[in-house]
Amino acid sequence: MPSPTDDFLAEVLPRQTAAERAMHNGDAGPRGELWSHADPVSLFGAWLPIRTGWADVGAAFERVAAQFSDSLGYRFEVVAAGASGDLAYTIGFEHNTVSVNGTPTTYTLRATHVYRREDGGWKIVHRHGDRPPDEPGPEETSAEAHSRYAR
Repeated sequence: MPSPTDDFLAEVLPRQTAAERAMHNGDAGPRGELWSHADPVSLFGAWLPIRTGWADVGAAFERVAAQFSDSLGYRFEVVAAGASGDLAYTIGFEHNTVSVNGTPTTYTLRATHVYRREDGGWKIVHRHGDRPPDEPGPEETSAEAHSRYAR
């Protein structure tokens, strides 16, 4: 018997992956459909100031989508997830190969999402995305690593 988290992931991840692929081809509509339009909602974007409230979050998605085109690949690598009652979360890495303002690029973001069950379905209520920090290589000493990050 699947766990509540397994059921949650089976329902959410295919739709969220499709929405992110659309977003990275310049279409914010599917992402907006996955989000709650009932406050509180919040966005801690990788390239934007913090946004709260659906009006500001939705407008941010439109602005970001306009910068993306020619997506060649999007993958969400789940690191951790949980679901209990009417709340759930995912933590993972988003791997993208896309053009940003016409320039092809490949990048990875750390992404955390919080979901709330509304009207029998899951809606995103929070996203925090940012670039992962550089990790010291195995050959670096702790002093070298510390000086590298103290900049």
